[in-house]
Amino acid sequence: MNDIPLSILFGALAALLLLSAFFSSSETALMTLNRYRLQHLVKQGNRSAKKAQRLLKRPDRLLGLILLGNNFVNILASSLATIIGMRLMGNEGIALAAGILTLVVLIFSEVAPKTLAALKPELIAFPASWIYTPLLKLCYPLVWFVNLIANGLLRIFGVKASDHNETTLNKDELKSIVAETDSIMPDRYKNILLGIIDLESATVEDIMTPRNEIIGINIEDPIEEIIQQLKNSQHTRIPIYKVSIDRVIGFLHLRTILTQLLNSENFSKQDITNNLITPFFIPETTPLHKQLQSFKVDKMRIGLVVDEYGDVQGLVSMDDLLQGIVGEIMTEDADVKKYADGSYLVDGSVTVRELNRITHWNLPTEGPKTINGLIIEFLETIPQTGTSLQLHDHQLEVISRNKHAITQVKFSPLN
Repeated sequence: MNDIPLSILFGALAALLLLSAFFSSSETALMTLNRYRLQHLVKQGNRSAKKAQRLLKRPDRLLGLILLGNNFVNILASSLATIIGMRLMGNEGIALAAGILTLVVLIFSEVAPKTLAALKPELIAFPASWIYTPLLKLCYPLVWFVNLIANGLLRIFGVKASDHNETTLNKDELKSIVAETDSIMPDRYKNILLGIIDLESATVEDIMTPRNEIIGINIEDPIEEIIQQLKNSQHTRIPIYKVSIDRVIGFLHLRTILTQLLNSENFSKQDITNNLITPFFIPETTPLHKQLQSFKVDKMRIGLVVDEYGDVQGLVSMDDLLQGIVGEIMTEDADVKKYADGSYLVDGSVTVRELNRITHWNLPTEGPKTINGLIIEFLETIPQTGTSLQLHDHQLEVISRNKHAITQVKFSPLN
């Protein structure tokens, strides 16, 4: 070794440091690859992605190969640095060489390459996969022996390397990912995806028009009043009831009845009852996705939501279902206004589920369905205007109310 020129030793040491940087960076790059993007690239036929995916199916073997290579070059580099130190300064140079090598390895073979790999994993992982694939076959006996011992130790703690599965996401994790796509997806499309993800857990009770807001016609009213209501109605399908909304006798399609109303001089209540559609009743706990299917099978577009006692709790239409799933597509929701300081002015009738979707909060949805109901349940009374409270880590103030409910609430910015 004393006959080898120092220039060759320094060259060999530099090459070993580069190899160490390669092993360190490729390890980080392969382990931080986005598995879902990787799967997408595999489906597109990317050959490098296919090789990387095959390597990642058994991470124990891949890590065994990388760490074998990394430790080998680091130990060899340490030996060369010791020889160089002794050649230059004698025994006193050993400690100095070790200190300098440690600093160089840390900066140039660990921190810098791993940082680059974490920021640009595909840039390093894909070329590395072409090297590791044949290298794994070449070194397989040694890698197998090392993994045999390592996996045996893991089994003591109940971990089996062969049980490794592809990373999966649950619903809440997927919602978090979608909620954080601000830079690549407009809010309106993001809300649509969140609504679809949350489809299975939402019920018709979450999106129905509540009982006190149902606009219907009492068939017992004078015919003149009924005609006036028909002419001024903003809805195409109207529930017709006797005295109380609990006694709905059917739904009236406005387009059908207006033709008769305009062409008949003797329009009567009998004309209305002759054109009624049989009312469709929906249990309040029906999931949205099941109700969508039910509307499709029964060829209906509107129904009354009833509780376990058969009392009408609200009304839901196909339009309500679609809006409940995808939110407001064409226009911004006027019931939730965001201000520049991060505060929100919210209508009391807004559902907790819809507010969570707009703001990406986590207010509880198991109990009351509206913001009004959530506050009243918390305080056990209808608060006065100006009342401030902290509700589930949110500071809010009651802006306005009427005799029966809270009409507007202001949520302060989250700290």
